[in-house]
Amino acid sequence: MKMQAVLVILVFSGLISVKTTLAAQHVIGGSQGWEQSVDFDSWSSDQSFKVGDQIVFKYSALHSVVELGSETAYKSCDLGTSVNSLSSGNDVVKLSKTGTRYFACGTVGHCEQGMKIKVNVVSSDSKSASSPGSGSDSDSGSGSGSSSGHGLRGSIGYIFVVGSLVIGLIWAN
Repeated sequence: MKMQAVLVILVFSGLISVKTTLAAQHVIGGSQGWEQSVDFDSWSSDQSFKVGDQIVFKYSALHSVVELGSETAYKSCDLGTSVNSLSSGNDVVKLSKTGTRYFACGTVGHCEQGMKIKVNVVSSDSKSASSPGSGSDSDSGSGSGSSSGHGLRGSIGYIFVVGSLVIGLIWAN
C-alpha cells in the first residue's frame, strides 16, 4: 500500500511538471528588450503566444508599459484608456486566456513612434498563433526570464513523467 502511495505521488508530480514545462517566457523585443529601436510587429510575427506563457518587458527608466483595452486605443495610441500600467523595468505579464492584448510605452510620443505591440494569445494546445477574438486580462507582476520555446522543455517534462512512472513501478515491486 505504501508503494502505491509513492507511485501516485510521483505520477502527480510528473504531470504537474509537464504543465509547467510547457509554458514559455517571451522577452518582448528579444535581446534588445522594450526599446524604441525594435520593430515590434516584425519581432512578434516570429512568436507564438499561448495560454500559460509569460511575456517580459525589460526596459530602462525612460520607458514604461501601458496595457490598452482595445484595438482602437492601440491604433490611436490612446493611453488614457489603459487597463494596467507597469513601471518596474522588468515586468512579467501572465497570458492566462485566449485573445488579443495590446501594450504601448507610456512615455509621451513613444507609442506614436511605434513602441507598441499586439499579442495574440492562442490556446495552449494550438499549433500556430492565429488571431482569436479580442480579450484582456491583467495578471502581472515582476520577475525575470528569457525567451524560450515549448519543444525542449516539453520533451524534458515527458521524460520526467515516464522516468517517474518507471521508478515508481520498480519501487512498487
